[in-house]
Amino acid sequence: MSKLPLTPLGRIIKNGGAERVSEDAKVELSSFLEEQATEITKLALNNAKENGRKTLKAEDIVVAYKEL
Repeated sequence: MSKLPLTPLGRIIKNGGAERVSEDAKVELSSFLEEQATEITKLALNNAKENGRKTLKAEDIVVAYKEL
């Protein structure tokens, strides 16, 4: 099951223009976002390590996001 709260995801989908949102749609978006966040985090951690840091910074996230 998803670790992200589904209610805010429903709002995000509605902000995208959906009038109504099923629970399945929220769960599916949650799953996708979790997978993407994990991949971005892995890339960001590699960037931090390459720069001699243990601390993950916002700039690492940005670099990783652009790599995807």
